[in-house]
Amino acid sequence: MKNLALIGMPLCGKSTVAVALGNAWHMTVVDTDAELVKKYGNISEIFSRYGEKYFRDIETEMIRKTCARKNIIISTGGGCVLRKENVSELKRNCNIIYLKADKSLLVKRASGDGTRPLLNGGAEERINALYSERSGFYESAADFTVNVNGLSVKEIVSKITEFIK
Repeated sequence: MKNLALIGMPLCGKSTVAVALGNAWHMTVVDTDAELVKKYGNISEIFSRYGEKYFRDIETEMIRKTCARKNIIISTGGGCVLRKENVSELKRNCNIIYLKADKSLLVKRASGDGTRPLLNGGAEERINALYSERSGFYESAADFTVNVNGLSVKEIVSKITEFIK
């Protein structure tokens, strides 16, 4: 079986669903943002100190290394689909699942979350802008889309399992 990669907006549930899938399928889970933090430090600090381009460069390297592994579930950073080489790498080695969440759900989840550098400065406005910028990238990269609104993690895992198996 190919690896499985979860894509989608920040706060759509990629990390949570990846862990649930890993438990259900007895597969290793790799969260690329968590791996970046282990290796390089806090993502907000990377953005403020070195800028988004530097972050995207190290993210691309992390995607490349992660996709070379076998039998894993990958939770990607929300912006990884912005680079064609990331999408190409994911498509070559993974089934790509887009976890699609309505903007209103993302805004609700963002309230009080100061850990996401691209949401600083007004979560609702930033989510609307990111959603407009990224939704087409998610749609075109995905092999399968799950609308997560109103679904439990267990229901999301069930829908993904039906698609994959």
